[in-house]
Amino acid sequence: MNRMQERYQQEVVPALQNAFNYRNVMELPRIQKVVVNIGLGEAMGNSKALDAAITDMTTITGQKPIQTKARKSIANFKLREGVIIGVKVTLRGDRMWAFLDRLLNVALPRVRDFRGVSPDAFDGRGNYTLGLRDQLIFPEIEYDKIDKLRGMEITIVTTAKNDEHSRAMLKFLGMPFRKEA
Repeated sequence: MNRMQERYQQEVVPALQNAFNYRNVMELPRIQKVVVNIGLGEAMGNSKALDAAITDMTTITGQKPIQTKARKSIANFKLREGVIIGVKVTLRGDRMWAFLDRLLNVALPRVRDFRGVSPDAFDGRGNYTLGLRDQLIFPEIEYDKIDKLRGMEITIVTTAKNDEHSRAMLKFLGMPFRKEA
């Protein structure tokens, strides 16, 4: 069992039961999956960008990403339907817990001028999305090997009924939320 998963079982579950008076263990919010996404607008004219993003994503998550295609054509962006515009990985189980552990304890503390993540990036249904400016905060990525800094989006999908319960669960797990001024 992963360190983060053990922490969830032993610390977060009792804390959530005390905070929200859950009667049944099955009511507790859980993390279902983590989706990591890199949008590649430049992949239309540069196929090497796609290969580099796939390599970075595989190194960071330990899983080969799938390619995402445009759903419809948008003339202003010179985008045609079916063109590859990004890569994404859906993490579940042990890989998900290992990735969350690395994200919270290794990667986020390496962000320059880090003051915490936004506590408002919930979608209303208990899911949290975090945007990162570059892939260098992950220690697996070597600075000399990258061709370009690419941002990524990390979505944590939970079974929480609302944002308040999800925020509490993530806070107990160690998510460094920013203090609002």
